[in-house]
Amino acid sequence: MQLSHPSPEDGPHMWRLAGETGMDVNSPYSYTLWCRDFARSSVVARDDDGRVAAYVTGFVRPDSPDTYFLWQVAVDSAYRGQRLARRMLDFIGDAIADQGLRYLEATVTPDNTASRALFGSFARDRGAEAVWSPLFGTEHFPQDGTPHEPEDLVRIGPLGARPSQEA
Repeated sequence: MQLSHPSPEDGPHMWRLAGETGMDVNSPYSYTLWCRDFARSSVVARDDDGRVAAYVTGFVRPDSPDTYFLWQVAVDSAYRGQRLARRMLDFIGDAIADQGLRYLEATVTPDNTASRALFGSFARDRGAEAVWSPLFGTEHFPQDGTPHEPEDLVRIGPLGARPSQEA
């Protein structure tokens, strides 16, 4: 797998992957725009054929400039179980630590044990604390027939280089 920052041409592939993986899907336009405006804070993983197999999107929070907010993580089902999400998270973690950011935040539904384990191991390996707290309840989402699960916030930090990368 080759990890790199996305380009606008990756937007349609990220949109497709979001739908295939059962994530909350944004408009196709939003993924393409994201790849232009937030490319430096996102990553795509390409397989040997150059196909987008996974991605992470995120941004630096405007009201908290020392904090990166991870928006979405998607991994094609054919590539699960290969620690690809973790490799992308480490790629982003290294990039934001190099920029002087001290915290990584994400939201996770209470029953998403895989994501909770991913963020927990990331924090442990960085020597950082992972603090979990409720952020959004079901009342914060439209009630269109299928209620959205609550979202808990994980705040990881302070961040530094991975121990294996320290001199």
